[in-house]
Amino acid sequence: MYRAPRGTADILPDEQPFWRYVESTAAELCEQFGYRRIDTPSFESSSLFLRSVGEATDVVEKETYTFDDRSGDSMTLRPEGTAAVCRAYLEHGMHVQPQPVRLYSVRAPMFRYDRPQAGRYRQHHQASVEAIGDADAAVDAEIIELAWSIFSKLGLNDLTLLVNSIGDQVCRPGYLDVLRHYYQPHQDHLCADCKRRFQSNPLRLLDCNKESCQPYTIEAPRTVDHLCAECKEHWDQLTGYLDSLSLPYSVDHRLVRGFDYYTRTVFEVQPPVEGSQSAIGGGGRYDGLIQELGGRATPAVGFASGMERLILNLKRQGVGPPSADPGPLAMVAFVGDAARNAAVKLAASLRGKGLPIMLAPPGKSLKAQMRHAGALNARHTVILGEEELTQDVATVRDMATGKQRQVPMTGVAEALRPS
Repeated sequence: MYRAPRGTADILPDEQPFWRYVESTAAELCEQFGYRRIDTPSFESSSLFLRSVGEATDVVEKETYTFDDRSGDSMTLRPEGTAAVCRAYLEHGMHVQPQPVRLYSVRAPMFRYDRPQAGRYRQHHQASVEAIGDADAAVDAEIIELAWSIFSKLGLNDLTLLVNSIGDQVCRPGYLDVLRHYYQPHQDHLCADCKRRFQSNPLRLLDCNKESCQPYTIEAPRTVDHLCAECKEHWDQLTGYLDSLSLPYSVDHRLVRGFDYYTRTVFEVQPPVEGSQSAIGGGGRYDGLIQELGGRATPAVGFASGMERLILNLKRQGVGPPSADPGPLAMVAFVGDAARNAAVKLAASLRGKGLPIMLAPPGKSLKAQMRHAGALNARHTVILGEEELTQDVATVRDMATGKQRQVPMTGVAEALRPS
């Protein structure tokens, strides 16, 4: 028997209310903040992610799904969304629009070959926002406020908002020298990943959660103590804005995020479980990415949230959609061939008037059809038989109360509509 590939999941009908709830909440708030929807392809040129995410990152080194297409071009299934949005910004000349260009996406599939965990899949889906074209810290604060607003409106509680600044191309090289100098005498005690990162990506030494590395990450030099004047001013402005918004943030000096393109602001939102792998959303500023992809220097900031992980945390906290899937408004049941033909016509007519209607399965007794309607959570059953056809009426039964009444065929739609 075939099964879904490891690290993927079918989103079954019973799960769809959660997905609609997250999608609609995220989309509503994004548009309230002035963001417009964008959808990009599920695969891109491999070089796009090599240049943006970074060859020395775990994602590019170990997690991408990369293949040669029939023309011999190397393609990669999208492991994250920011690079693709920046490519679209450049390709479609969005730099001529009023800046910043505010964009969002929901239920965008992402692909990473990683060890599957709860809420972490090889194919997962993200909701994300990007604000491209403004360097002011107020835009960083807006992005963080939007992320926090989405999680709050969904009903999630006891969340932790972590922020940090990792500097830019001016001050980060000096900080990395300080960081390497600090870690140099401890290399023999580091995990295998950190030994590799010491040379290729030393900033990632800070967010290692391996027990052998914990004592060194705690005492490591802090990025905010090595910022240049401009980055320090940006950081002070950001924390001032967050204070004025009364957002309950904490500064996490180990927070760096996983992609090379981040500059200055980085942030994460974590639920009250597990650790860094449980973050329900995060992002930051990426002022050099557009230029890295061939455009002119363009500041930008954004965040993304894994929807599977969001839904997992909604369930853990006992938060759900406003209501469960109510099932169809009515099922049309029938007795006899003549009534079956009339039932097909009536169901089509009711659907044409915007009502959610199902037709009873053929070959079942009326009693079995009624049981079927109950199993589907139909709120009403519309019954057609020989007597109803003779009188040009239908019997409408309220499935909750068991009460039923006969109404003219022309009045069935009105009888079903909520009063």
